[in-house]
Amino acid sequence: MIQINGLSKSYGNTKVLDGISLEIKEGEIYGLVGRSGAGKSTLLRCINRLEDFQSGNLKVDGVEVRDLEGTELREFRKNIGMIFQHFSLMQRKTVYENIALPMECWGYRENEIDKKVKELAEVVEIGDKLNSKPRELSGGQQQRVAIARALSLDSKILLSDEATSALDPKTTDSILSLLKRINKDLGITMVVVAHQMSVIKQVCDKVTVLDQGKMVLDGKVQDVFVHKHDKLNEILGGGNRLVLPNSGVNIRIIVSEEEKSKKIISRLAQTLNIDFSIPAANIEQFKDNIVALFVINTASENYNTVTQFLDNKKISWEVVDNE
Repeated sequence: MIQINGLSKSYGNTKVLDGISLEIKEGEIYGLVGRSGAGKSTLLRCINRLEDFQSGNLKVDGVEVRDLEGTELREFRKNIGMIFQHFSLMQRKTVYENIALPMECWGYRENEIDKKVKELAEVVEIGDKLNSKPRELSGGQQQRVAIARALSLDSKILLSDEATSALDPKTTDSILSLLKRINKDLGITMVVVAHQMSVIKQVCDKVTVLDQGKMVLDGKVQDVFVHKHDKLNEILGGGNRLVLPNSGVNIRIIVSEEEKSKKIISRLAQTLNIDFSIPAANIEQFKDNIVALFVINTASENYNTVTQFLDNKKISWEVVDNE
């Protein structure tokens, strides 16, 4: 649905995006993550042509966005909703009027507007707030209004630029759950910019990690966070440093929700009759998938025995060192 090839952008002599190439499929929730100044918000704004770029290609549904001007550009943007960290609501208008505003600008009939506003208010669970002003709402409720407004023109794509970074953790979870439900129920493609790793893990199918305007990691969220954990921490920082034994061999075992019935750790001990310790273990959730991560430490001479056992059980594993 969204294809980006070799996209580069500069402000003066400063290159802020350098050779970006990625593909976002219809119905996906795609994450863009990186440190401040990495270029993620700039890339997001290139998708709806709020930002121009100097070279490369960006196509949405096969249409090259750089070729669009005037009426064509307006029609193109009609299909792309956007939400921000700051809700950008009209403070003097009611919730109803804020949601209705884009439709009024496009000349929708009054009965169409009324029906759509009420439908969207129910979708985002603020049906009882239609006559309220933004100042009467909590931050989470205001973001729900912004989401409803962004969807009011039947958008095919929703761009989210740090939409939860100003919210408390509980409210953030509720907004992310809402976005997942909208994606599932309405099939809307979403591109999510965030600096919080928890946001990416909770809602995204795939992710691109940007650093100084370049793509440094990309792939399925679970693969990036599990198999490229060390590189991710190196780029973004903030991760918990894993301290492991220096002797023997450390093997990370990745057990998915579907594989938990295999009781790998207990069966490994019972079947192989070897000594090992578990210096690290945790549970991670990636969107709707729960994954258990264990690091076992055992004598080096047990390496082949352990890994052959895991391969036979079709369990993912990798050797890890101190980070």
